[in-house]
Amino acid sequence: MKPIFAERVTGSAGKMRVLVTGLAGFTGVHLESALQSAGYEVFGLGKEPLGDGANYLAADLEDTQMIRTWLREIRPTHVIHLAALSHVVGDPLGFYQVNVLGTESLIQAIVDAGITPEKMVIASSANIYGNASENPITENTPIRPMNHYGVSKAAMELMLSKWHTRLPIIITRPFNYTGPGQSERFVFAKIVAAFRRRDSTLSLGNIHVSRDLSDVRYVSRIYQRLLECDSHNVSVNLCSGNTVSILQAIDIMSDIAGYRPEIEVNPALVRADEIMTLSGDPSLLGRLVGPLEPIDIRQTLQDMYNAVA
Repeated sequence: MKPIFAERVTGSAGKMRVLVTGLAGFTGVHLESALQSAGYEVFGLGKEPLGDGANYLAADLEDTQMIRTWLREIRPTHVIHLAALSHVVGDPLGFYQVNVLGTESLIQAIVDAGITPEKMVIASSANIYGNASENPITENTPIRPMNHYGVSKAAMELMLSKWHTRLPIIITRPFNYTGPGQSERFVFAKIVAAFRRRDSTLSLGNIHVSRDLSDVRYVSRIYQRLLECDSHNVSVNLCSGNTVSILQAIDIMSDIAGYRPEIEVNPALVRADEIMTLSGDPSLLGRLVGPLEPIDIRQTLQDMYNAVA
């Protein structure tokens, strides 16, 4: 099937103004680089300050008035909404306040500012699938979220359905991804940092869980291409089709670092609602964005190991 990916007219990219929420975060930093390399002008919105200048606004997502005023000034042509509480462990109410109501507030500010973006890409999560009964998981797999993070993302998707007739929205359902600069709160980054420090013991939860794992730089290229594809009002798995277990990642890092720490399974880190396997089907993604080769996980872990201070 011919990819839906649409080539841009030469010279038009310089006129594209992309608003990225969560720009200061792990994904946002890599995404900004990818977008700028493709010729886009990038504007950021986030809760934390990020330098000075008109290209970034530090504001809470619920501050609709401030965001609306700023949007009227910058007039973005495209939007990528990444800002969220993204760790599965956290304050239950906070997940809904930020992931659902914060997204609604952002969209309302865009509409109130009189802006109709050419494309809005909004990040949901593969956690909405929970412990799926089928693998690999397609976009038609029934959702059964098992934690508040997943439930909040599922609720956000339902909320977005009321905007589909007014705005050209693509919802992404990212599976796990990692890369240079990720916080040690996330397990693959924690593993790499422990090896870089040459810790004698590595304390983890269930090391047999498996995740469809991508590189953040691959993910950033996908977001860029989704801005340019012809489709909208669709939900798409953002995945590589390559599944890696925690134990396999440890094996790779042992080879890279030349030693192996003692692995300690900490019961406090074993979740009762653990999703054992998340494996995605990237078929629809390929039809939307065209051919894009994933980065090999060994290369990702090697780059993370080299980047850790």
